[in-house]
Amino acid sequence: MKIIGFLVSVVLFVLGIYIMGEAFYVAGAEFPVFIAGILVTSLGLFIPVHILKRIDG
Repeated sequence: MKIIGFLVSVVLFVLGIYIMGEAFYVAGAEFPVFIAGILVTSLGLFIPVHILKRIDG
């Protein structure tokens, strides 16, 4: 369970950074796409810090 949670969180973190980078190429919707990237990156950090700590603890 620890490995699956780690892989999901890493994928979400990298995907969020990618979305934030692509926000500069989306004409007219830069701000919502960038905010979506921030939210996905935050979710990628939330999983190991809060959820996995309680599952494995």
